[in-house]
Amino acid sequence: MLSLFFLILYIPAVMSSSSQMAGILPQDPALPIGSTLTATCSVSPDLGLHASSLFWSLNGRRLPSSSYSVLSPTALSVTLPGLPASRQRSGDNLVCHNHGGHVLAGSCLYIGMPPVKPVNLTCWSRNTKDLTCRWAPGGQGETFIKTKYTLKYKLRWYGRERECEELNAAQPYSCYIPRDLALFTPYEIWVEATNQLGSATSDVITLDILDVVTTDPPSGVSVSRVGDLEDHLSIRWESPPALKDFLFQAKYQIRYRLEDISDWKVMDDVGNQTSCRLAGLRPGTVYFVQVRCNPVGIYGSRRAGIWSEWSHPTAASTPHSERVLSGSCDSKSGDSNSTLRRELKQFFGWVRNHAYGCGGMSIKLYDQWRVWMQKSHKTRNQVLQGDKS
Repeated sequence: MLSLFFLILYIPAVMSSSSQMAGILPQDPALPIGSTLTATCSVSPDLGLHASSLFWSLNGRRLPSSSYSVLSPTALSVTLPGLPASRQRSGDNLVCHNHGGHVLAGSCLYIGMPPVKPVNLTCWSRNTKDLTCRWAPGGQGETFIKTKYTLKYKLRWYGRERECEELNAAQPYSCYIPRDLALFTPYEIWVEATNQLGSATSDVITLDILDVVTTDPPSGVSVSRVGDLEDHLSIRWESPPALKDFLFQAKYQIRYRLEDISDWKVMDDVGNQTSCRLAGLRPGTVYFVQVRCNPVGIYGSRRAGIWSEWSHPTAASTPHSERVLSGSCDSKSGDSNSTLRRELKQFFGWVRNHAYGCGGMSIKLYDQWRVWMQKSHKTRNQVLQGDKS
């Protein structure tokens, strides 16, 4: 009973139109940018206030009296020309005060633009189990007043219209459909944008879930050395486990970079195998490697799949080069070695051009040649060091 008595005493001090003590009209209007607004504050005669003693404020700043008009002993209006966009989506605060500054009534002004048709609507399914869609607001993307976006979808030839309910707070222009999706039949999907000034609808896209499948990154990525080859690394990985029961042709990409360089180099020619060899690397250098998967042609879909995220970086280092450069040597031996090195350099260039990537037979030939070359260098260096001693 005491709390009710306090509430009755409190309401006239802050004043609302429902109490019939003071109020502002129009109440909480939504207006386009550049509009002119005339608002009226009306007070009850029971308050004993004359309209000429009242004043207005907007967002805490007192408005000049030149914008006021006394309409009657209990009504004071204010005219606001060329209204700018609202400073906040919750609206601008227009307040009527008595001569002592106490709040008599308030109204929120929503000044902005009607929504523009949403654009760039795209969707993808992770492992065929769900659907995530993302879009962008149309135009400049800013209406200055709160705009609600609703993703809607339905089966193309039958079925009722449904709404996506799981909006992503971290990504405001996206929505997630977690279950109850049909395969082998197309969906129609679109986005509706609404606010207090109007509404707009995106173009409708049509898609089959199987045509927009992506997957988890490949698992079990490992990077290791290839024996003593100082410019090789071997990479192995496993297919995404979530798709092991699906009929599809996986396609993989690899990217790698040096430890102290941020730019990645991408290999597009990996194909559908789950291992690959990187050649032509720097000896004694740490490399970071990542792999991603594209599930192409799930259940016979003719569309290219969607690339997964990259796997977590995996690091490995190439062996240090064991070649020793000699400061002096026999002239005849030097001439013959020089000729041999030139021939090997030509052969090395040819093999590298033909073995780059994840080829099969040429990689083996390259490995044999490199092992032989390194052994010959070790033998020659040992002989040279023995002669010096």
